[in-house]
Order: sequence, then C-alpha cells, then structure tokens
Amino acid sequence: MWLSGTQVELTQSNYKEFEVRIMSLKITYFPYQLYFRFEAGTSRGVLTEKTAFFIQIFDENKPQIQGWGEASPLKGLSMDDRNDFEQCLANFCQIFDNQNFKTTEQVAAVWLKAHTQQLPSLRFAVETALKDLSWGGHRQIYDNSFFNEGKPIPINGLIWMGKEDFMRQQIEEKLSQGFTCLKMKIGAIDFQTELDLLKSIRKRFSANTITLRVDANGAFLPQEALKKLHRLAEYDLHSIEQPIKAGQIEAMHHLCRHTPLPIALDEELVGVEELEKKIALLQAIQPQYIILKPTLLGGFVESAEWIEVAEKQGIGWWITSALEANIGLNAICQFTAEYAPAIPQGLGTGQLYSNNLPMPLVVKQGHIFYERV
Repeated sequence: MWLSGTQVELTQSNYKEFEVRIMSLKITYFPYQLYFRFEAGTSRGVLTEKTAFFIQIFDENKPQIQGWGEASPLKGLSMDDRNDFEQCLANFCQIFDNQNFKTTEQVAAVWLKAHTQQLPSLRFAVETALKDLSWGGHRQIYDNSFFNEGKPIPINGLIWMGKEDFMRQQIEEKLSQGFTCLKMKIGAIDFQTELDLLKSIRKRFSANTITLRVDANGAFLPQEALKKLHRLAEYDLHSIEQPIKAGQIEAMHHLCRHTPLPIALDEELVGVEELEKKIALLQAIQPQYIILKPTLLGGFVESAEWIEVAEKQGIGWWITSALEANIGLNAICQFTAEYAPAIPQGLGTGQLYSNNLPMPLVVKQGHIFYERV
C-alpha cells in the first residue's frame, strides 16, 4: 500500500471475510492541490497548479479498507470545470450514502451515469474507487499484466509550449531519456518557430527513428488550418490532435478528408455520451484517430464504448491522461493495459507535479511500468 495513513495488512483470512460479509458502502472525499514543477504552457494558457478531489469508498464497518478514485476536472476543457464542482461532489456523496449499497456490484453503471450527468470526472473517480475496493483496496483496478507483472506500456514524451529555448531543452531531455515518440503542443507561439523545432528534430532523426505527434488543442482557424497542415506534413508527422476548435463538424470533416497527415479528435469527443451520437459524430467527421481521456469522457465504460464504435468504423485510437495525479493515472494505465496497445499512449504526465501522491509508476526508456516491490 502506497498512501500514507491508509496502510493495512490484509491477510488471507480477513480477505475472505471481506469478500463474504455484508457490506454497507460509504463514500467521502477531500481536495488536494497539485503544483506543477514548471509553467506548463498550452494554447489555452499556462498551468501552474491544479485541484484534484480524491474520493474513498469503503464498508462503514471496516473503513480501513478503502477504494480510491480521483475526480480531477481539467480547467478550460472538462464539462465539470465549474465553480460549484465541490458542492456537486458533496451532493453526490450524500445521495450515494443514502442508497445503502451493500456491495460494489450493486452500484450499477446505469445508476452511476444517471447521477453524474455533466460530471464525467466524478463518474471516472467512482468507477475507479469501486474497482479498487472490489480488489481489496490495493490500488488494483484491473487484473492484468501491467499491475501483476509490471509489463510496460509504450508512451510518448510530452513537449510543453513555452519559449523556444525551453521547448528545445524538453526535446533534448526526452530524447536522452530514451523516448522514440514525441508529442509537441503547438499553437501558442509563433508557427514558424514551431516548424523550426520540428525541422531540427527531423534533421537528426528520420520518421523511422523518432515518431512525432503535435497537438494544436483547437488553436488553428478553419480557413488557415489546411495550409498549416501541409506545412506540418513536410516533417513526416504521425498525426495532429484537434487542429480546430470542437463543434465545427463540417469544417473538421473537410480537413479530415483533405488532410496530408492523420487527424486525431480530442476535445471533439467531450460531452458526447449517447451511443447513437458517438456513432453519428465519427461518421460525420471520419477522422483517422480519436484520443480517449477517461476523466473527460466519463470513465471506463464510456471510453470502452468509444473504442468499440471507432474500431467498427476503421478509426484508430489511443488513450491519454488529462493531467491527473497518480491515483487517476494509475487507473488509466491499468485500463489501457486491457487492450495491450502497440503504439505509444499519452500516459507520461505523472512526473509533472512536485507533490504527487506516491505510487510505483515508473517511466523508463519511453515506457511506463507499475514497479512492484
């Protein structure tokens, strides 16, 4: 157990007792302020801190065994980035407690979705905590080789926006750390400077050696986007995420149809929860990829549904974190491992914070591991 104050010895005998005894589930939470190690630049502004809400679900008769989850709305992007989020969280906890659930299985996905409308990060947190509790409160979310055996997941190295020198420094650090896939956020500084950075990488490494992705976070105007995509395509990019702002369906379809490099939808998926609407959106735009962020999309059930819809339409996908602390990142890694991904995922954000919660998530040579002791 890796969280201070919650360590518990779970012997074989009392584990069996935990499984068979009648439970009365309760939920609580506390806020936690995260601080970035540096100013993290995006096209929506610079991030220096972030508030996460950690929830615990437990049997009131045995509160030392807890399932943990993280509700961590992303400022300026999450549907539940709202001033009254904590009040919504407190209201949900009261409703949950009043249900008098006896087992984790009683908390049906339909009930949870109905009571977390417009609150996708809360739904993700509750899903995580329930799964954790069902495995005995050891931060295990899924039974797979990532958690059990430390099997690695390939990830990209993230290059944050900033001054040119800062971005070059990040690139050198990621290359020295063994990353073979880099993702560079673009759209906040001079476009030619961004192109020059990409050009400098390509002068040293071919596309066969280093994979390059870029993420515009919707920074391009529709009328200029295709021209910029052609400029970017000169550097053999793997893909670009969300070149224009979400909600411009016809413009995005036009881009995806005529683009010289693959386009991945990201923000475009936020708030689309009904199956029929997911199918219709991807049919209307026909992107090459979609990006799945469980915190933004409403958790594992919603993300799995997106994957199924995308695969039926021949659309690729990968999973990324949304700047969660280690509780959320661990859960997303374990969910991702269920699919045994071959291409790099976006799961390298755990080292962003100076005060992250301790967790045996380790990044080495372009992979993330759950390093069991």
